Amino acid sequence: MATTTDIFTGTRPCLEVRDLDMIYGDRVVQRDLNFVVQHGDVFVIMGPSGSGKSTLLRHMIGLVPPARGDVFYGDAGFWTVDDARRQQILRGVGVLYQEGALWSSMTLAENVALPVEEFTNLPATRIRDVARLKLALVGLAGFEDFYPSQISGGMRKRAGLARAIALDPEILFFDEPSSGLDPISSQRLDELIVDLRDSLGATVVMVTHDLASIFAIGTNAVFLDDEAKTITAAGNPTKLLHECRDPKVQRFLTRGGMKGS
Repeated sequence: MATTTDIFTGTRPCLEVRDLDMIYGDRVVQRDLNFVVQHGDVFVIMGPSGSGKSTLLRHMIGLVPPARGDVFYGDAGFWTVDDARRQQILRGVGVLYQEGALWSSMTLAENVALPVEEFTNLPATRIRDVARLKLALVGLAGFEDFYPSQISGGMRKRAGLARAIALDPEILFFDEPSSGLDPISSQRLDELIVDLRDSLGATVVMVTHDLASIFAIGTNAVFLDDEAKTITAAGNPTKLLHECRDPKVQRFLTRGGMKGS
């Protein structure tokens, strides 16, 4: 039986989207999506509001099946493998949702412990130790027994990130991680994401409209066009800024006079 490491490592790309269509009823959101995420990328899914960025992310993390196509983790097509293999893939994935998605009735430590309880057989004392460690890694040591309502929005994002890394995932997915944060908190979160990617040896896939984050940490990207209903640009964000001639991509990447280095 293949291990989690076998799925995410080797010569193949870390993750690949093939021939993927997103359709709701008679409405085509996106079609013929094809792209590759390499090991160690901070891969950005970008595009205007309504282009299907978060929907694509949900297809990639197994929440919603696509109308057509598949998402490959190594050699494994997520939507065609059996349930056991699918759970094995999910064991190597961590997700930070847009609002943190913390359970309000649970402490931060209890929230972080949830995936460890679900995917391992560790004793309760060891799970508590893991939760404390992950919270410390994101700068929340001493806040284990706080509830989400007792901390700031930026701290809730970091607590959500601690839960996302609870199982030392191979791939981290982020849905608008800087949403609702001030510029300084957003920059600190970007730095934390890169630090965690490097320390975990992980790959990051991120949906964001935040130009500062896109240019600061993005290594590769795709642009979802809401009118063409497909990918119209792909590559390093700064390179796209300087070389892509698509006017919609240029407008997106130069909002507010923002320029890449």
